Amino acid sequence: MTVVLALRCADGLVMGSDSQITDPGRGLSYPAQKLHMMGKHAAWGGSGSRAVLYDLEEIFRAEPEAILEADDIGRALQRRTVPVLKHHYDNFIEDVPAAKASGATPATYVLAAGFAGDRPFIVDIDPHGLIGHYEETGFQAVGSGAPMAQQAYALLSNFRMTERSVDYGLVAALRVLDALDVSSPSVGGPMDLCRITPDGAHHLDPDEVDAIREQVGRWLGIEETALDGLFD
Repeated sequence: MTVVLALRCADGLVMGSDSQITDPGRGLSYPAQKLHMMGKHAAWGGSGSRAVLYDLEEIFRAEPEAILEADDIGRALQRRTVPVLKHHYDNFIEDVPAAKASGATPATYVLAAGFAGDRPFIVDIDPHGLIGHYEETGFQAVGSGAPMAQQAYALLSNFRMTERSVDYGLVAALRVLDALDVSSPSVGGPMDLCRITPDGAHHLDPDEVDAIREQVGRWLGIEETALDGLFD
């Protein structure tokens, strides 16, 4: 199971992902990088076929400026993603007996977030090549863990993350990812986080993620204290 998420904050954006890859056809699970930089002011991640995502990683690494300087970021991503999808769909061998149990297909989602100039964007491309924009709703997740991520984020809606700084967004994103880690055996760490502001995108290192997790613990402690006093 994969989950890649993006959320909008008052002063920027946050992206996060787990790092566990599950290959049911071979009975394997292993860590892999799912969150990638896209130039200096954006990041992206994807779920689905690793072959498709590898090809897209090469393209996005080579052409970040062309994408981020486009008048329509969604169309720029679509123009680069759809040919790769079509290539893999056209060459996908459906009837492979050893792979039948896995249900593996080239179906792939792409989620990108960042700044084009001073304009924030959260855009996804689905397996049909359709474009989704989520700057206004402020949250989107892709991958088989996306429904659970949406539910987890909905439970935090009263904290109004779109009105708070990126520092709060990082804590919320990690709290959602850690909740999925506990509730789903196929979502696993280490967790990846990226903070994005008009000044640039920063991919957090493991020590920085650990520091954010300490803040998650403080948040949970504050909630527990508030609940203990609810009926006083």
